[in-house]
Amino acid sequence: MWPLVAATFFMVSGGTYGTEDIVHGAGYGRAILILLLTPILWSLPTAFMIGELSSALPAEGGYYAWVRRAMGNFWGFQEAWLSLVASIFDMAIYPTLFVVYMTRMFPWFQEGHRGVMVGLAVVVTCAILNIAGVKVVSTTSLWLFFALSAPFLVIAGLAPFKMGALANAVTKPTTSSVDIVGGLLIAMWNYMGWDNASTIAEEVERPQRTYPRAMLAAVVIVSLTYVVPVAAMRLSGLAPSAWETGSWAEIAGLLGGPLLRVALVAGGMISAFGMFNALVMSYSRLPLAMAQDGMLPRVFSKLHPKTRAPWVAISVLAIGWACCLGLGFERLVTIDILLYGASLGLEFAALVYLRVREPELPRPFRVPGGLFGAIAIGIAPMLLLGFSIFRSEHETVFGMSSFAFGMILIGAGVVAYLLNHAIKPEGWTAEKPQAVA
Repeated sequence: MWPLVAATFFMVSGGTYGTEDIVHGAGYGRAILILLLTPILWSLPTAFMIGELSSALPAEGGYYAWVRRAMGNFWGFQEAWLSLVASIFDMAIYPTLFVVYMTRMFPWFQEGHRGVMVGLAVVVTCAILNIAGVKVVSTTSLWLFFALSAPFLVIAGLAPFKMGALANAVTKPTTSSVDIVGGLLIAMWNYMGWDNASTIAEEVERPQRTYPRAMLAAVVIVSLTYVVPVAAMRLSGLAPSAWETGSWAEIAGLLGGPLLRVALVAGGMISAFGMFNALVMSYSRLPLAMAQDGMLPRVFSKLHPKTRAPWVAISVLAIGWACCLGLGFERLVTIDILLYGASLGLEFAALVYLRVREPELPRPFRVPGGLFGAIAIGIAPMLLLGFSIFRSEHETVFGMSSFAFGMILIGAGVVAYLLNHAIKPEGWTAEKPQAVA
């Protein structure tokens, strides 16, 4: 279970890094409230949904397989499309964060295209690790979790002894323009991705028992890694205006000196690397499952002869992710949440559809409350998604609003399905029934 918890931790969180703009935009009190309420309204419902569907249908491809089984080929294809397109923007965030933290220690990498080249190196390295196999990735995730958590445990321990000591600390001017709504969106991004662990279900021992326990354990661990360090820093008196993306390094230096600052920078790089590495494992199983179902060319189903990793899918996706390395952090988050929210909505719909269409399907773990409970748990996440739609109208990508750009990408999924169907009019492989242990 614990390697799965560690892999899920990196697919969702990667540690306290990325929370800085929430404090900047909302202040300490509201930031802590946002970080406490978001997992209750956004993460727990998602974890419950994943717990039921993963235990009932532990299939390669995870959420894609659930939606396809519940609502048919068209919606299964759209689920995979939305997830893969979202991944292009999501996966560009982590090499970007890796470079942000590296330049805190080595400003030389800010010059020219050096940062992009470092980001590209992260993409290539993680692709190679994933081709080496799922056990390598999950074990690496477990050790990386311990490495990046240590500096924040030190911060949480030191801050109470620095009560108000940083109230007049001199920090460099921040460039962050994030407001409270932007802070909420970033909190949603920090708490999203629980379904990514479902795509490796066939490679998890006793998935019916392991997934529900791993999801709930990961929700608790992720929440604590966000709330405890931020709450501890509130005691120090450091002004919220001093916070921006990557500023945990400066904060650590003010609190514990240069050694702790170096540890935070190294931890930030570990966090970004670990998140990218774990998500390569997750996303690469989607083209594999689709190719096995006949929805993509068979070449995507090719497996490495020794590690059984889908090396073609990993390589092709890595090229797509590398192409988005130049976009800014907040813009990437806005598009990512919009597309991810649409795919998440289909997953909640699949939960309800399967309750109605297949009430006798064995469900070792079940969302409580019957059909009403299955419907109710999706309400809060979908309401939070409305905030991302609101914000996407105020961000621009390629000369248009992020919302309009997102709608184009969503519409392109319908076009891609029709083209796919025209090329292969005889249809796709029949959905295989899932055995439940």
